[in-house]
Amino acid sequence: QVQLVESGGGLVQPGGSLRLSCATSINIFSFYAMGWYRQAPGKQRELVSTITSSGSTNYADSLKGRFTISRATAKNTKYLQMNSLKPEDAAVYYCTASPNRNTGFEYGYWGQGTQVPVSS
Repeated sequence: QVQLVESGGGLVQPGGSLRLSCATSINIFSFYAMGWYRQAPGKQRELVSTITSSGSTNYADSLKGRFTISRATAKNTKYLQMNSLKPEDAAVYYCTASPNRNTGFEYGYWGQGTQVPVSS
């Protein structure tokens, strides 16, 4: 059974940084792509960033330059480095993975989410 487990969330002040981790139960190259989504209270879930098995990355336009997705293949873990955090970045952040190029994230695997409050 495939499991994705997020960690690293927690309260951070505006302007601060945080790194989220997503550990997978299988080889990270088993996935066609992995991503991070977030959902703030009362808002729809939105895409934050993706990374394919080949290493290609993609970001939401509003987050480019502040967020960085990466992976540690030996650890079967991917990360989301978040810098210069703003109150509007506060959300539950979800790790997701797609098993193949024909399966969108919504039909793939999801973690349980990790809370990131941003407040002074």
